[in-house]
Amino acid sequence: MADPHHASDAEHDDYVRGSQKIDEQAATFTLFINLAKWGSLLIAATLTFLVLWFQPGGSLIGGAAAAAVLLVAGFLYLKSGKKSH
Repeated sequence: MADPHHASDAEHDDYVRGSQKIDEQAATFTLFINLAKWGSLLIAATLTFLVLWFQPGGSLIGGAAAAAVLLVAGFLYLKSGKKSH
């Protein structure tokens, strides 16, 4: 006996593969990727700053300088975009 919840092929004749609008899905994916990229850079710079500041013999100025260099380098790298493909 056939499953009554299974849709027959006749009900899906109007669907054309690839015709569904995915604007919201694409926007959500782009938002997630951007938050992951920039959030990772911010976390890395924060950890660099804190580690260099609170290590034995560390300094606030040294940690801030290293974090600033990391932020600038990371910003330039992430803004350069994807060169392959």
